[in-house]
Amino acid sequence: MNENANESERTPVEQRGLYFEEFDTSATYLHRPGRTVTEADNVFFTTMTMNTQALHLDSAWSETQEFGQRLVNSMFTLATMVGSSVAQLTQGTLVANLGFDSVVFPHPLYHGDTLYSETVVIQKRLSKSRQGQGIVALEHTGRNQNGVIVATAVRNLLVRCREGAA
Repeated sequence: MNENANESERTPVEQRGLYFEEFDTSATYLHRPGRTVTEADNVFFTTMTMNTQALHLDSAWSETQEFGQRLVNSMFTLATMVGSSVAQLTQGTLVANLGFDSVVFPHPLYHGDTLYSETVVIQKRLSKSRQGQGIVALEHTGRNQNGVIVATAVRNLLVRCREGAA
């Protein structure tokens, strides 16, 4: 294609996630960039979701507790970890999020930490009841800027197959 092509000669390329056949069980999908979590993110998410837990909102009280400071709301951590995978894995190819088998928070996330997420495919199979669709089990892992795991989640998805496949 001519590098000086006019708009009518250009091929449109739309960003999308992976079709069932493209999910690679031998890959680790790194979702970048990371997301540095601010105090405003935590307070807004916590109050928006009506979570009145003092560990997220009360700085003076939290300083007297085990971690010595406020913790980032774990639901924010989960949502951000999963959300960071969407553009790379499921944008436009997801039929439904079927649920989570496990969610674990082995270490807290703090204001100012950067969350980096990655995903591996732990299982996939064609749907028995929905032709042209497959079920994929993903394990998401979130790490802080020091590589410490702050969250893991196993999520099951229903995704589209390529048109005409399966």
